[in-house]
Amino acid sequence: MNVVYMLRCGDGTLYTGWTNDLARRVKNHQAGKGGRYTRSHLPVELVYAEACATPHEARSREWHIKRLSRAEKLALIREKGLDSLP
Repeated sequence: MNVVYMLRCGDGTLYTGWTNDLARRVKNHQAGKGGRYTRSHLPVELVYAEACATPHEARSREWHIKRLSRAEKLALIREKGLDSLP
């Protein structure tokens, strides 16, 4: 399953990415082996996940989410949170 996700970092910032194995990816982020950004902003907490049909759709959705303002991202988290995964 392809998933777009957001993490809340230890300093309160938000990180957005996509993966086809969410559990493994979050575990890697938490271990400091994820993205370069999250390595220096530990600990991380999964706050949003959205299933996508294809990798292309996931990358496109990631691109769109990254262009949202912080307030819009927080609204998305409040609105859908982790309930968007089947």
